[in-house]
Amino acid sequence: MAHVLFDRVSKSYPGGHQALTDLSFELAQGEMAFLTGHSGAGKSTLLKLIMLMEKASKGEVLVDGVNLARVSNSQIPYHRRRVGVVFQNHQLLFDRSVFENVALPLRISGYTSRDLERRVRAALDKVGLLSKEKQNPIELSGGEQQRVGIARAVVNKPSLILADEPTGNLDPKLSNEIMGLFEQFNGVGVSVLVASHDLPLINRMGYRVIGLNNGRYAGERAAGAGSGGERG
Repeated sequence: MAHVLFDRVSKSYPGGHQALTDLSFELAQGEMAFLTGHSGAGKSTLLKLIMLMEKASKGEVLVDGVNLARVSNSQIPYHRRRVGVVFQNHQLLFDRSVFENVALPLRISGYTSRDLERRVRAALDKVGLLSKEKQNPIELSGGEQQRVGIARAVVNKPSLILADEPTGNLDPKLSNEIMGLFEQFNGVGVSVLVASHDLPLINRMGYRVIGLNNGRYAGERAAGAGSGGERG
């Protein structure tokens, strides 16, 4: 489990675009929460700050008490091993098998073949795709491809999962199945933060909802607090 804290964080880009402004919020250890807001509200930028694809212009982003502004370039790979990331477009490699797609983070980390095979098969088993390890991802459905992406995200046994519109291309049934997987990982202590604009799905799930509006904190809803739209 991981603890995430944003303390008055702003992020501006060259050319003057202000992606986040004076943003403060907290994700508790072992918590699952949703991040909502219009397209361009700053959801993806917020996730990039946590995974150190970007660094804040002002304020502090802390993960388990570590100020990410002080993480050196050489330490970034170690930080990312603790953070599993799931993308809307899967970002799978279609010239490699399902097994090799999931194994990629472990090969980069230098795992032995025996440990790598055990971890990859355990991750594929968790998402129900162990029987398809030799297939090419292009042979799979959209929902199955997203499951491969989730297996790859959790194969390093991260303490935090970030998901950026993970159900954006899926129908409601598949969306529910994908969210069920996130709940399973959360159930064993993994912190989960899901950026999504799928309000009906979010409202059904009943977790805390953090709103963004033009890069600013736009209020939040407690878990299970009704089915209204986004605040702010």
